[in-house]
Amino acid sequence: MEGALSPLKTLGDNYLNMFDIEIIINGGGISGHADAIKLGISRALILWNNDFRLTLKPYGLLKRDPRIKERKKPGLKKARKGPTWSKR
Repeated sequence: MEGALSPLKTLGDNYLNMFDIEIIINGGGISGHADAIKLGISRALILWNNDFRLTLKPYGLLKRDPRIKERKKPGLKKARKGPTWSKR
């Protein structure tokens, strides 16, 4: 199931119009925004009713993507790209 509103669609169509959702997102791209919205809605639904956890967890709606940008190291141009080696 894809999309930012998938937690509400998973629970049923009657929950889709039950809530007014206002979201502020900063940084990242479109895919990251969708994942952040999905996780935020899922966590809010669990705070509202803890029984929803059993419904949302099998669909992977409570997981966060742990990959982050690797930091730049000293002496390198980027995180892993080193300077060009020259023989002469």
